[in-house]
Parts: sequence; structure tokens; C-alpha cells
Amino acid sequence: MTRRELAAARITDPRLHEAYTRCRTLNARHGRTYFLATRLLHPRQRPAIHALYGFARYTDDIVDDPEPGADVAARLDQVRTELAEGLRTGRSAHPVLAAVVDTTGRFGIDPQLYWAFLDSMRMDLTVTGYPDRTSLRRYVHGSAEVIGLQLLPVLGTVVGRAEAAPHAAALGEAFQLTNFLRDVAEDLDRGRVYLPADELRAYGVDRGRLAWCRRAGRPDALVRRALADQIAFTRAVYRRARPGIAMLDPVSRPCVATAFSLYARILDRIEDQGHNVFGARARVGNPQRLALAGSAATRALWARAHH
Repeated sequence: MTRRELAAARITDPRLHEAYTRCRTLNARHGRTYFLATRLLHPRQRPAIHALYGFARYTDDIVDDPEPGADVAARLDQVRTELAEGLRTGRSAHPVLAAVVDTTGRFGIDPQLYWAFLDSMRMDLTVTGYPDRTSLRRYVHGSAEVIGLQLLPVLGTVVGRAEAAPHAAALGEAFQLTNFLRDVAEDLDRGRVYLPADELRAYGVDRGRLAWCRRAGRPDALVRRALADQIAFTRAVYRRARPGIAMLDPVSRPCVATAFSLYARILDRIEDQGHNVFGARARVGNPQRLALAGSAATRALWARAHH
């Protein structure tokens, strides 16, 4: 399947084959929901999506799963330097960045979006919490909104890109906020909280109470109410994002609509588990995932046949 995708995208350089294949592997291994959705895209679009996901995952792993004794800040600086050089020259020998550089040139992606992402990754080295929504939004812009904007040229639009951009950014934000809710326990283990402290405090919740719930493996009544409020906020962001799906190229709509539905259902699963994000990780079951993907595949094939 990888060779067919690369051929459809007219990627012939063996060095680029290796880089795109590595990015695809990162996507398949770590982004199951995203990867399933990418199967609904035209094969020529998939390598670019994998490249952008691979860059985000590769960089995120530098921060969250560093090698023992690694200077993480220096590693991030190195990524920035190598990517800047690759974008300047139009090529890179890096096993991941080579695909990113190629994708950027093919689709005219704004390099500033990469720098904003790297800035947010650097924040994770020193920032362990966010006092309010405004401060969290600054982080989310670089860690998630810019990814929606990176994808937009690959997905294509039937309106001006500037009109679709706010919705693409909102979808990136919605996915990230969903991750924050699903991964409260995992983030606590890393010493971080990605929920606005003032909004938690309105329900009598602070970091200490979250840590107690983590040790107990269950939320108390106050934490449940605080999480319910965060879910309501996140659903409002999904509503802002939804109109953007119709602004995409028809070939891309089934993919994005499927990712939208699958991720939004994670919020349903958190509720179904009694808001217990401290025990089992909230997941959408395979039957639901496959049913959604199957329906979307029919729409995707029709769109490809008529465009």
C-alpha cells in the first residue's frame, strides 16, 4: 500500500521513500484514529498527511519520551535548525524531516506553522500548568491549531483558504482538548496539568485533588463536575469546527468527518465511564470505529469517482 501511495503522489526519490515510509509507520503506530481516517483520503494525499503527523509525533517524543541523559532543549534546537536548513535548500537528509521538507514545498505550507509548533513543544520543558484559558490557548495554538492549518493545503478547499482556516484551527483545538481530558492521568504522571486552573478552582478542584484522584484511580464528585464542564467547553469548540468540513474538497470530507466523529465520541466514552479518566483510558471501540469508517469509505469512493 505504501508504494501505491507514493506512486500516486509522484514521489520517486528512494531517499524520500524511506522518509515518508517512516512517517507513515509513526502514524500507524501512535495515531490509530488519525491513521484510520487517512485511509479515506485519495492515495496521493496520504504521504503528505503522514509526513505532517510524523513530524509532530517525532518532536513530541523528544519531549515526552527523551533518551536517558538527553538535552531535550538542545534536541529541539537541532530539529529547528535542520528543518530551517532543509526548507532553505529544498532537501534534507534527516529520516523524518526529509518528508516534511518535501511536503512543504509541494503544498506551499507556511513554515511559520512549524516554528509555532516547536515553540509550544519547548513550553512543555518548563510549564507544568496553566492559570487560565488564555494561557492555555497560547499553548494550544502552537501544539494543535497550527496542525489543522498545516493540513489545509493538503486537504484542499472549495472556498478561499482564509475562510476555512478558522474552522481548521478550531478542529485542531478540539482534538487537543479531547486529548487533554482523556490523558489527565498520564499528564499528571509527567507533572503536567492541561486544564485551566481557574476553571477547575470554580468547582473546588486543584492539582492536589487531581493527584489524589490519580492515586485512588477514580474521580470524586467535585472532579466529575469540573470534568463535565471541560467536556461542555470542548463540545462547543467542535461546533465551531464543524462548518469547515463542508468547505473542504469533497474528496477530503469523509476523512475529516470521520476523524471528527471518532474524536468527539471519546468525550462520550469519558462520560460513559463516569468521568473516570484516572482508571481505564477512554477509547472508541473497534465496532464503532469500523462502522464509521465503513460508511465513510463509501462516501470517499463516490467523491473520488465524481471529482
